[in-house]
Amino acid sequence: MIKPREKTPDLKVNLVNGSTWELSDQNPDNFTLVLFYRGKHCPVCKMQLEELENKLSEFKERGINVLAVSANTEDLAKETYEEWNIKNIPLGYGLPIEEARAWGLFISEAISDKEPEHFFEPGLFLIDKDQKVYWESIQSMPFGRPSFKDVINGIDYILKQGYPARGEA
Repeated sequence: MIKPREKTPDLKVNLVNGSTWELSDQNPDNFTLVLFYRGKHCPVCKMQLEELENKLSEFKERGINVLAVSANTEDLAKETYEEWNIKNIPLGYGLPIEEARAWGLFISEAISDKEPEHFFEPGLFLIDKDQKVYWESIQSMPFGRPSFKDVINGIDYILKQGYPARGEA
């Protein structure tokens, strides 16, 4: 488990657009938001990523870089990108399960033919400019994810009040 105010593991992923995204290369005005999602098989992920697409400009206005990433293969990730309404989200793929474990994500095994053999459960990380965890939300199930409206409201409070990261003790 990575505690708030601790440096995150390195994160480097391939994107569906053919480029590479690396956390250490990010230079946001305020934060980087990394959204780990279960994969193309997950209808809750589809709703969450499409909500993120609708709120993307609000994150950008607040100086926040965004990435969504799964363990899906390149082909599945490209299908996800084409079939879901997420054209402006940098979409990463192929994150190894071992790296997901380093982030403290829960790992699940397939319970149907529609799911990959192994995949990680959802996680949302808000990472500061020093690549330290500021805020994290990790689930062991596909349900109960924070809404992006609530996340944005929290970020507004954080930025206005200079509120520190909590949960580090």
